[in-house]
Amino acid sequence: MRNPDSLNSQKANEDTPQGLAYAITAYGIWGFLPLYMKLLSHMPPAEVVAHRILWSIPIAAGVLIVLRRTDALREALRNPRMLAMGAVTAALISVNWGIYVWAIATGHTLDASLGYYINPLFSIFLAAVLLGERLTPAQMVAIALAACAVAILAWQGGGVPWAALGLTFSWGLYALAKKSLPIGPNQGFLLEVLILMAPALGYLLYLIATGQSHFSLSLDRNSLLLIGCGLVTAIPLMIYANGAKLLRLSTIGILQYIAPTMIFLCAVVVFKEPFGQARMIAFPMIWAALVIYSWSMLRQMRRAKVG
Repeated sequence: MRNPDSLNSQKANEDTPQGLAYAITAYGIWGFLPLYMKLLSHMPPAEVVAHRILWSIPIAAGVLIVLRRTDALREALRNPRMLAMGAVTAALISVNWGIYVWAIATGHTLDASLGYYINPLFSIFLAAVLLGERLTPAQMVAIALAACAVAILAWQGGGVPWAALGLTFSWGLYALAKKSLPIGPNQGFLLEVLILMAPALGYLLYLIATGQSHFSLSLDRNSLLLIGCGLVTAIPLMIYANGAKLLRLSTIGILQYIAPTMIFLCAVVVFKEPFGQARMIAFPMIWAALVIYSWSMLRQMRRAKVG
């Protein structure tokens, strides 16, 4: 993996073929992730999340060692304030992973798709409420449409889509907190899983001691699937982190819909989850909101470029 920081000839705010390849690869892996997680649906979500944390560590550490970017991580581990901030982002990402694994295992993949569709709109809402950023009329319409879609699901779909909202809130707050973490994305990810390592390892040792563990040193099918959790967790996150540096914000904004669209197709085509009347109304409303949001974002960026 090339170091994006070494691309000194790259102009600022410019798309590159390498960045596009990185981003599409990351979103593609995330889009197919439900197929992998479905193979683990017979295991408790907490056990799966613990293995995602544990097996991500050697992969993330190996990448940083190869790239020679361990200095910032060592400084962060000695900084109490940085550790506290890392603990917040670590808690949020673990909650997000837990909800996601549970949603796939229990037949709520459509809710997972909905959650990640809504996320960009929640992010601009957070920016307006917490950071004082002004919303354009188009953005306000997009957020209102998304809110109405959730209300329709709650009214006609038999209850509030808690899994979708949980994924939206946890990822949106994670992204917001991550911006305040003064460390590179790769180093930040390793910091997070290192912080989570102790509780994850403690829980796995408890499962082993009580005979409830699905992991075995004989490396049977379950064990190999759990080890693979590290690959499907760390690799796309680190690929995306490098690709985002090589693409314009507008390009990332459009590409981010690849993953929830693929998750949606997995739910409907592969898992055959029911797509009732409430979802037939709500999902087109979300898609319309995202079109309005994307159009507004592209328009703002064109104006800024001209100005």
